[in-house]
Amino acid sequence: MSRRSVLQAIGVSGTAAALGSGLAAEAAADPRDAAPIEPGSQPLKLVINGKQQTLRVDPRTTLLDALRERLHLTGTKKGCDHGQCGACTVHVNGRRVNSCLSFALMHEGDEITTIEGLGTPVEMHPMQAAFVEHDAYQCGYCTSGQIMSAVALAKEPCGGSDAEIKEAMSGNICRCGAYSNILAAIQQTRKA
Repeated sequence: MSRRSVLQAIGVSGTAAALGSGLAAEAAADPRDAAPIEPGSQPLKLVINGKQQTLRVDPRTTLLDALRERLHLTGTKKGCDHGQCGACTVHVNGRRVNSCLSFALMHEGDEITTIEGLGTPVEMHPMQAAFVEHDAYQCGYCTSGQIMSAVALAKEPCGGSDAEIKEAMSGNICRCGAYSNILAAIQQTRKA
């Protein structure tokens, strides 16, 4: 259970006690359903982490902002917002994409996978488990983008040498410098 869900539950139960069950049910409704339709917004259907999602977004909304601000999938990080750091990496139809450089409306009907859809704390994806085993993170800010790129890398034509993997992962920056541990995690998963 996340901190956010606990706070939401407390808020809903407090509202129920103060206002009665009819208003509490309305307060518990998804805020995206109750939000007024913004002028100029466009409908958008995506399959995110295996679930159909329908939203209305401003045409200027990036995929990153739609994921974080509209769908509350905050594992995908906003780093540079210029496509230079890779913290926002997600999979679109199985390929890695910097979500800060892509408008959400460009992905009508696409299948998007975020870090939340890769594995769970109980059943981690093998790459997530390798990152934990090799301490391939320090502050953790870049970690979701690093993992998403590393998972996609396994499906791309990339050689197995350290130099080839470093080159293929060069779009993902770790400001803490955990590169040797990230490389060890990727190599372990590739050899498994």
